[in-house]
Amino acid sequence: MRRYGQSEDGHLGEPVGGHVITCPARFDEDRLLVLWLAEIVGFSPADALIAREVPFMQGSNTKKPAGKIDLVVAKTSTEGVLWHGLEIQAVYFSGKGMQSEFESLLDDTYETPPFPTAIRRPDWRSSSAKRLMPQLQIKAPTLRRWGSKVAVAVDRPFFEAVGGPSPTPSHDLNDGDIIWLVPELVADQGQHRLFRWHWEVLTLEASTEKLLAAETIQRDVFEEILKSKLNPIEASP
Repeated sequence: MRRYGQSEDGHLGEPVGGHVITCPARFDEDRLLVLWLAEIVGFSPADALIAREVPFMQGSNTKKPAGKIDLVVAKTSTEGVLWHGLEIQAVYFSGKGMQSEFESLLDDTYETPPFPTAIRRPDWRSSSAKRLMPQLQIKAPTLRRWGSKVAVAVDRPFFEAVGGPSPTPSHDLNDGDIIWLVPELVADQGQHRLFRWHWEVLTLEASTEKLLAAETIQRDVFEEILKSKLNPIEASP
């Protein structure tokens, strides 16, 4: 997903900002993330192993899997298995469905695609505080007790939307619970490819604060908004 301006003839104009990844499969390119994580935790590519969607929780009554770790990067040794989890979070978008856009494309013969018929935008709040943060709060404490780290991968626009890099980023695995891996999409020979951009280690608490990225508004402001939205109960849908 990418923002665009509108041209004078009602078609796509110039792009605004970078590309935002909305599909988690886009992070699989060239095994960039798993090789990056393996390097950070000291696993050589020759020794590193990978597992996908490993059950992490189970229902209290059914004992069936109730939660999974997206990816696990591991290395076996005479002492057992060394491993670290990797959670991948793409960005949700808010707005109407895409059917109207396909219909618009069918009716348009112009070389440049028509400008979207509805407003859609990356939903940072749903992607971070509502989705990713609960996952980390559930998984990070347990993995910490087990002696493993949780890595989380988000793209550059996502990371910048929740505050961006720390003033003095730490690369010391002993400084926190969560390894943030932040790739970015870069134009390369006519296509956009995934490249490393930034990584750092944060505590669970610092990560939670970053993902919240919001503060309560003043009471008088809230009540002014409230008054503009109030309707009689009998008139409510």
